[in-house]
Amino acid sequence: MKNEIKESKEVPKKGKMNNTLEAYKKAIKIKYEIEKEGEYFDFLYSPSRGKLRDLCWLIFEDNPTKDDLNVFRNLLCLDFDHTQKNKFKDQKDKFRPIETFFKGETDPSNIDAINLAAVIVDFQPRPFKKFNEKCRIEEAKQMKSVVKEVTVEIENNGIEKKVLVENEHEESKEVPKKRNSLFDLADEFSKKIVQKIQPEKIIMVAVGAVALVSSACVNLVKKKE
Repeated sequence: MKNEIKESKEVPKKGKMNNTLEAYKKAIKIKYEIEKEGEYFDFLYSPSRGKLRDLCWLIFEDNPTKDDLNVFRNLLCLDFDHTQKNKFKDQKDKFRPIETFFKGETDPSNIDAINLAAVIVDFQPRPFKKFNEKCRIEEAKQMKSVVKEVTVEIENNGIEKKVLVENEHEESKEVPKKRNSLFDLADEFSKKIVQKIQPEKIIMVAVGAVALVSSACVNLVKKKE
């Protein structure tokens, strides 16, 4: 039973990771379409393994970052060294996945090749680890914003309905008292939703709470009439 629960938690995470990787590749490809018309037109417009290898060397000669150097090492299995250009030239075949990726012929799964493609077209944020972290942060911010908006909407709807009921039945004390208790319950319920319910379910539960209160109000009005 414990193993089944563990597997059910791991699958969604893998799915999210795959979606983020696809987004990363698409973003790099879009950047390539821009850069192939720019400064490195001769290397990128009609890319080949040899051209991409030569462009890579030019880029890494110009003060590469630590992350970029790690990408270089991971894919090519050697450290970047200005004195080892001849040895680097033998690495032409390592650029084949990048060539076919830019041409739209293949969808690479080698993360090191994808990261080096990001370096070649100067896509940011890179490598994939940083891109993934940024996506997770943005998702968390958006979720907090949605939760806040839903909570405010529930509270505002509760106040508006409460005022409407009181204006329509000023002479009746018993009914407004019951309705007030309903809105108090809805308000308390909405606060518990924000504290306990998982973020992805809060919108559905919040809408359900509003519908429940509205239905109860309509029934009370009918009984009074």
